[in-house]
Amino acid sequence: MRAFYSDHFVLPLPEGHKFPMAKYWKLRERILAEGILAAADLHEAPAAEWSDLELVHDPNYLAAVRSGEVPGDIQRRIGFPWSPQMMERSRRSVGATIAAARAALDDGAAANLAGGTHHAFADRGEGFCVFNDVAVAARVLQREHLARRIAIVDLDVHQGNGTAAIFNGDASVFTFSMHGEKNFPFKKETSDLDVALPGTNDKAYLALLRVHLDEVLNRHQPDFVFYLAGADPYEGDRLGRLKLTIDGLRTRDEIVLSTLSTAGLPVALSMSGGYATDVDAIVTIHSNTIRTATRQQWPSISAY
Repeated sequence: MRAFYSDHFVLPLPEGHKFPMAKYWKLRERILAEGILAAADLHEAPAAEWSDLELVHDPNYLAAVRSGEVPGDIQRRIGFPWSPQMMERSRRSVGATIAAARAALDDGAAANLAGGTHHAFADRGEGFCVFNDVAVAARVLQREHLARRIAIVDLDVHQGNGTAAIFNGDASVFTFSMHGEKNFPFKKETSDLDVALPGTNDKAYLALLRVHLDEVLNRHQPDFVFYLAGADPYEGDRLGRLKLTIDGLRTRDEIVLSTLSTAGLPVALSMSGGYATDVDAIVTIHSNTIRTATRQQWPSISAY
């Protein structure tokens, strides 16, 4: 399985900033140290082309990001100050998901070791998200006639509000978000399927997931899936407010990935959120996701 990384492109954040940037390079090192993937399987992410970003994002917003003229209120909503490094990293994060989607069509599954920037809208960024990587990658696949019906399985603890808004009314893309009810974003958008949780543990969460994942596949009949495997439903997450254990999150990944492999559906994974004070816990959750993906039997491209 191939995975794409962008951790060499680091945001210059103020000291004490709550975004745990170190999780990305630590994840890549853990995957190599534990032999989950070989060095030959890891690839530096290409930068998304501006023409790819234009498939989703407003030209005026892209021009502002490109020139460094992002309004102050939008920078505050994003949570990162504008910098050339911020622009470059954001393009690389999208490029990694596009590359993972292409690789998944060959191999059955592939991963972006970051990404999952689901709070970015067409005309603005928000919630540590500048561009919406999964939305852009979905449009690239459709533009190139590599996928027709796409499902987005978003298991970050926060609703994928930007993704829901971008694909609102588009019958070709099904948005499924299973998230904390009383959590950011406090003004929710409407996904094709929203499962808002007031607070839950492993057993209840996993039971709901099994039912609703089957519902997504049965209702939409996708030919490609994007999976946002957030680490922030973890009980130790500072921003999560749910009570899933590391073992519970591993089981979550097994449910999603075994279901997709059995169905013969290619999947591109993004790591999405994770804000635990213990960065090693985030890394463990994400590395378990990659390990679980490698253990599935994925069909060859000829099966699609």
